[in-house]
Amino acid sequence: MHEVFEYKPSGVCPSRITFAIDDGKLHDVKFSGGCRGNLGAISRLIEGADAAKIADILRGNQCGKRGTSCADQLSRAIDEALHKAS
Repeated sequence: MHEVFEYKPSGVCPSRITFAIDDGKLHDVKFSGGCRGNLGAISRLIEGADAAKIADILRGNQCGKRGTSCADQLSRAIDEALHKAS
């Protein structure tokens, strides 16, 4: 059983991001709120992928003039979870 992480993003539509990391791989990424189609696609695409690599890929992605995006917030959530796990 893997630990489920919860993150409260800032500056984006979703109010919560949850996911698990097992042996460094992402699982069950879910966004509460936001663009269901796009965020669902992101979740499917990264299922089972290396968490650190995904965080590196998504970090810094911006949505308009917000200075962040759902993908960027996910990278921050992953970074925080990996830091806690180490």
